[in-house]
This record gives sequence, structure tokens and C-alpha cells, in this order.
Amino acid sequence: MQDRFKLRRIDIKSEIHPTAIIHPWAKIGQAVRIGPFCVIGEHVELGDGCVLGPNVQIDGRTKIGNKNRFFHGATIGTEPQDLKYEGRKTFVEIGDENTFREFVTVHRGSDEGGTTQVKSHCYIMAYAHVGHDCKVGDEVILANSVHLAGHVWVDDYASIGGMSAVHQFGAVGKYAFVGGGSRIEMDVPPFVRAAGSPLRVYGVNSVGLERRGFSAEKRTMIKKMYNVMYRSDLNVSQVIEHLKNGDFEDPERSILVDFLVTTKRGISK
Repeated sequence: MQDRFKLRRIDIKSEIHPTAIIHPWAKIGQAVRIGPFCVIGEHVELGDGCVLGPNVQIDGRTKIGNKNRFFHGATIGTEPQDLKYEGRKTFVEIGDENTFREFVTVHRGSDEGGTTQVKSHCYIMAYAHVGHDCKVGDEVILANSVHLAGHVWVDDYASIGGMSAVHQFGAVGKYAFVGGGSRIEMDVPPFVRAAGSPLRVYGVNSVGLERRGFSAEKRTMIKKMYNVMYRSDLNVSQVIEHLKNGDFEDPERSILVDFLVTTKRGISK
């Protein structure tokens, strides 16, 4: 009985529990640890140094980078929750050094060739859901039970508090902070802090920007751009022109202008 549950090794540093089910065509990197009762599908690529806790399922055409951690019950790359999905060839792409806590779900894309993407150094907490065709940038934090509907874009360094939900095709900009329990129906611009149901923007994410190394001068300039957006009588098109022609510096100006140009749902009030 003891021999039956002895860890087996696929290379000098990897450890795979004997109860794990791994398709023979799956591509498994070096120095991986795969725990009890994990299931890895045919088209999965798992990078070096990844760690899978018990009962993790990774399926579909899912490509995972190096040193990612998947805790108990995480489910990655399964079919999208989309009634129009008919078995099309779709994908999940995950970068390096992300953490997926207990029972996180990441669904693959829904349309032919569609891809759900999580970049690198993200921390996705228990019971969070990343829906089909979402794009999650670098160093994003999704707290417990954050739900991203289909086609949501969460840009680099953004943080979303627990029990929040983002409407399909919604966007949360770079360095933005959204408080817990929020209902995000319109887009959240970069650099701001917002919360509530319905969501309201309450100012610049000054604490987060300072922690990210933004100087006092940069934070002051961002506050001036915020005032143009929210404390003037200009509409979005006029705000864009004012930011382009005003005395503001890149890359912060470009980050904000690009977001305003591409917003699909309009910005939160």
C-alpha cells in the first residue's frame, strides 16, 4: 500500500503523485510538483517549476509559463460559460509566477481562435473567476470571489477587492483600485480609486501609485489629469483633446488617453 502512493519522478527534480491523471500527450516541464487527484488534459503545456495542489484540473489548449502555483481545486482551461460555444478551438495563455488560490476558475475563449490571457506575477485569490476571452495584465490582484464576465480587460497593476463583479466587455485601467463589493458596469480609468454598487470614482489611487514608485511630481500631474476628466464640464472627446494638447507628460498621459479612446462602455462617474 505504501508503494502504491509513493511519488514518482518524471525528471530529476519533478514529483507527481500516483493518483494524478496526466494525458500522455500533455507537455510537462521540469521541476514540477503535481499533487493528488490532479487531471491534466491532452493539449496542456505546463512550464518549469509549476506547483499543483490537490484536485487541480487543467484542460483545453492551455499554455502555462514557469513557476505558477495552483492551489486546491483550481480549474483552468475548461469550456467557456457561453451558450453560443460549440466546441471551437480556443485557448488559455498564462505567463510566469502567478498564484491561483483555492477553486479559482479560468475559462478558455469562446469564438474560434479566442484566447483568455493572464500575464505574469498576478495574485488571484480563492473562488475568483476569469471568464472567457478576458485579458488580465501583469501584477494584477483579484481578491476573493471577484468575478470577471466574458471579454473583460484588467490592465497591469490594477487591484479589485473581494466580492466584486465586472460586466462583460468592461475594463479596469492600469494602476486602478476598486474596493470590495463593487458592481463594475462602466469602465474604470487608469490611476483612480473607485467603489460601490453602482460604482463611483472617488479620486486618484495615490497610495497605490506611491507604493509603485511614482514620485510626488508624477502623482500631482495625474491629479491634474483627473481634474480634467472629472471636475470640468468637458465631455470625453474634449477631455482627450485637452490631455493631448495640455502640459502633461508621457507615459502617464498616453496611458490615460489610450484608455479613453478605446473604452467600449464609457467611463464610471
